[in-house]
Amino acid sequence: MPRRLAGADVAIVGLGAAGGIASLPLARAGMKVIGLEAGGWLSPRDFGPDELRNNYRNWPQAVQKAAGEAPTVRATAADRAVQGGHPMMNAVGGTSMHYWAQSWRLNPWDFRVVSATRERYGPGRVPAGSTVEDWPFDHTELEPFYDRVEYAIGVSGQAGNVQGEIDSRGNIFEGPRRRPYPMRPLRASPFTELMGDAARRLGWNPFQGPAAIATEAYDGRPPCQYHGFCNRGGCHLRSKSSTAFTAIPKALETGNLEVVPYARVIRVVTDNDGRVTGVEYLKGNEHFFQPARVVLLASYTYENVRLLLLSASAAFPDGLANHAGQVGRHYLSHHQGAPVTALFDRDLHNWYGLPAQGAAIDEWADDNFDHSGLDFIGGANLWAHTDRRPMSAARMSTFGQTARNWGSDWKAFIMKNADRGNSSYLQKTTLPYEDNYLDLDPEVKDPFGLPVIRITARYHDNELRIARFAQDRMEQWYREAGATRIIRSGLGNAMGASTHAYGGTRMGDNAETNVVDRWGFCHEAPNLGILGASVMGTSGARNPTLTAQALAWRTADYLANNWSAVAE
Repeated sequence: MPRRLAGADVAIVGLGAAGGIASLPLARAGMKVIGLEAGGWLSPRDFGPDELRNNYRNWPQAVQKAAGEAPTVRATAADRAVQGGHPMMNAVGGTSMHYWAQSWRLNPWDFRVVSATRERYGPGRVPAGSTVEDWPFDHTELEPFYDRVEYAIGVSGQAGNVQGEIDSRGNIFEGPRRRPYPMRPLRASPFTELMGDAARRLGWNPFQGPAAIATEAYDGRPPCQYHGFCNRGGCHLRSKSSTAFTAIPKALETGNLEVVPYARVIRVVTDNDGRVTGVEYLKGNEHFFQPARVVLLASYTYENVRLLLLSASAAFPDGLANHAGQVGRHYLSHHQGAPVTALFDRDLHNWYGLPAQGAAIDEWADDNFDHSGLDFIGGANLWAHTDRRPMSAARMSTFGQTARNWGSDWKAFIMKNADRGNSSYLQKTTLPYEDNYLDLDPEVKDPFGLPVIRITARYHDNELRIARFAQDRMEQWYREAGATRIIRSGLGNAMGASTHAYGGTRMGDNAETNVVDRWGFCHEAPNLGILGASVMGTSGARNPTLTAQALAWRTADYLANNWSAVAE
């Protein structure tokens, strides 16, 4: 029997980007909050600029749990699932410790994909088999929470639309925002200036994308020094705005948040009426039950779904909040593959820097361009960025100019061209489909004997066409900038585990097609909330983190203002 602990108002499972941000408004509202985190505290001493450890050995001190429960993957139900890697890590602050820190808002179109597509192009343009729905609210309702997060953690950027006033230095396609970013954007580099000039010659509007990275002293943290190990590394200066250095410390200062590290939650507990009463977790060799009046799952898409399915009970025999069979449905992940790689005949001055330091193009994202003559909906954000280090340079393509990746010819090529190659980052719209879903693997277990999540998903024609279209635009951009050789990677098919995973506990007003309501609380278990991108029904051409955080703040704000309705 688990040891029963003193009760809490709210138990948050996972203190990463979403759970960490939600702890702040709840603690400030005076609630007793227990934050259960599967990893431990990391300090700036853990964030040495070490390319080997960060990029190739994968932060060994923070991935043990994630590695042991890596999802299995298959393209279709007819395939056998195989276990791959897990893209996330466990620590206070979660993957916000080592993410790129790109902090995008979704565009207004992303909230109204179905209705906006029908209004502009008529019926029949939403791909067959897609389960996409409009969000239960539009961009204007989430905008205040985007704003709160940007100022609470510190996001740098150049606004393109402040209260309807367009500024071409920013993203001219973004939805209206109430005020500028709290800090100026990351500085340009010689390479991003080269790409920006080429984009303007093409008639496009390049801009520096937003980043959760301080560009000036902010809340006692120093500005970025552009030391260049942000691709998979933390920031030893704390300039990267992880929740471990922003929201969580502020919540702790209230005295209302208690952080429990190394707590592996294994089950959400319900009573005979199906009401959530708390969670069970393991810490070391001990087994605990943490009672709570409200539970918020913030353990990332795969673990949110897995915990619901593992929490089957007499009241929920098919998994918690799953009477309608929607847990695990409407899954999608970004089609981040299919990059374009370019070789130039001159040095690019592309060493080090940050992957969030780049030139962005949004002309081909979402519905920012006319799709009337095209065979897809949605689009892609084009991103050309700095971020070159010795090992990545040594692994660069030789563009067919050497027969092998060793020997004198290869060494001569690398020495000449180490600063002359660049690979783009293309984020593309991905839609949910009926045959893309998450469930428990019937064979593969974690070290505790619990089933891991199984991903059954592939990219459909709509996504593959977007990828091909985006590659065309990216090649055009590179060649305008002076690229002499181009490699276009394959479009891909299977949708593996991703740091940009969405769905599985989708948000919507219809309880028959969604797991949580418009506030993020389960239709079938009203004192259980879900935080993170698992509630999102569309991806946009964007990193999910800022939207997941804005949604988490919105859910926490609703809970604080409607405590009796949710908790009693």
